[in-house]
Amino acid sequence: MESSSSSPLFSSTFGLFLAILLTIGSLKVIALMYYQYTYWSKRGIPKIRTISFLGMSWKVLLRRIRFTDYMNFTYNYDPDAKYIGLMDVATPLIFLRDPELIRDIMVKDFEHFPHHPTYANEELDPLFGKNVFSLRGNRWKEMRNTLSPSFTASKMKAMFELVSKCSREFAEYLVYHPELCSSIDTKEAFRRYTTDVIATSAFGISVNSMKDRDNEFFTRGLESTRFFSFTSILKFTLFRAVPRLMKSLGVTFFSAATFQFFKRIVAETIKVREEQGIVRPDMIHLLMQARKEGPNVREITLDDIVSQAFVFFLAGFDTSATLMCFVSHELAVHRDIQDRLFEEVEQHFAEGNGEISYESVSKMVYLDMVMSEALRKYPPAPFIDRLCVKSYELPPTKPGYKSMIVEPNCIIWAPVYALHHDPKYFPNPSKFDPERFSDANKVNIVPYTYMPFGHGPRKCIAYRFALMETKLLVAYLLHNFVFKTTEKTIEPIVFDKSTRTLQPDGGFWIALEQRKN
Repeated sequence: MESSSSSPLFSSTFGLFLAILLTIGSLKVIALMYYQYTYWSKRGIPKIRTISFLGMSWKVLLRRIRFTDYMNFTYNYDPDAKYIGLMDVATPLIFLRDPELIRDIMVKDFEHFPHHPTYANEELDPLFGKNVFSLRGNRWKEMRNTLSPSFTASKMKAMFELVSKCSREFAEYLVYHPELCSSIDTKEAFRRYTTDVIATSAFGISVNSMKDRDNEFFTRGLESTRFFSFTSILKFTLFRAVPRLMKSLGVTFFSAATFQFFKRIVAETIKVREEQGIVRPDMIHLLMQARKEGPNVREITLDDIVSQAFVFFLAGFDTSATLMCFVSHELAVHRDIQDRLFEEVEQHFAEGNGEISYESVSKMVYLDMVMSEALRKYPPAPFIDRLCVKSYELPPTKPGYKSMIVEPNCIIWAPVYALHHDPKYFPNPSKFDPERFSDANKVNIVPYTYMPFGHGPRKCIAYRFALMETKLLVAYLLHNFVFKTTEKTIEPIVFDKSTRTLQPDGGFWIALEQRKN
């Protein structure tokens, strides 16, 4: 009797408790939606309304449109505004359109916007959380200062022979295997080249991924490219929406096996170098030296070294390979550009008696023009982000509007792809035209409208290295082959909808026809 009489009471109490929870949850959702809807209106800033909790356009998240289309849509939404307002889930986001404001935020007033908005947990995901891209404050400054000497011109020259050897061996392998060249997936092939380059220049390990096709360096690189996938975009969205839940679930961007592989490689490399007194002009050597500095320098752990080496691997493996693919595609499509570049390359090979030197690469003016135009048309990152840490006053977005105070934790986007394709700055932007970067023309480029590697203290630290390895590969391939289109070559390129980075539907396909001596 007692049990049956308490049952209705329990049910009613539970029902009341549930109703209260649902009411509180609903009120919080409504409050968040109201905050998102009114944030920019209260400040009198032009805005694009977005569906709550998604931040970016739902069409992008559901892969209905390409991210580049979304960037262009946002950029052209209000052509008279210097900036417009968006929401990244519940975080205000300012989309910059004005090159002078981009200069101020990235360079002149950098101390107000010194960080990237990152969401990785260092303990759960040390590969991503401890690298120079994700670090903040003094830890970022210390690591940046430690790594910067790895990428000076003198260090590039010291590493040139290592990279040149990889380029030469890659081209020679294709010469001796013509069956691979009638229709070649350049993304797959160039990833093998970048694997070899990074293995030797960053980890001190010799790998030939064209011969040893299933080596673990290469397979781990393939796994790491999932970082640019739709799944990772979804993870980032959830980290922004429910960070505590994601951390409590132990969600990471990279697997424990990948971390352990790179940790083992780095630990073994350090051990051998210390025991045998080996010195190489690379990142690991500088980090090893930094560990020996005085007590005023923060201790650099093995995980710190692994994370820096890995982010170098991640960027070099996929991003550099993608640049090589776009360059090869455009050379195959535009035979006149290819022929002119071939003449320049051959001139330097002849002067070097069949070899190519660091100095000769730096003298190839037209090669640099081709690279610059490829980076304009296909920038490695469609946008660059910054995080506000100190209140900052922006000028009025339009005549007659008021200035705006940017609050801490507000995110800033500089739309690289949209600026590179704005006909106001680059006429006929869809045309591949290296002449934009001739000595006579490049002085007319509006500052801060061209920024494939960013600007200011957060500029890509390894951009010189990326250009060197790309130029070397193109030079060696042109020396041996004619680039041609195939029936699989898609022109104009159609971008994949599932990723923020520029990847074509159907992949990169060209033919390499061996030149006759």
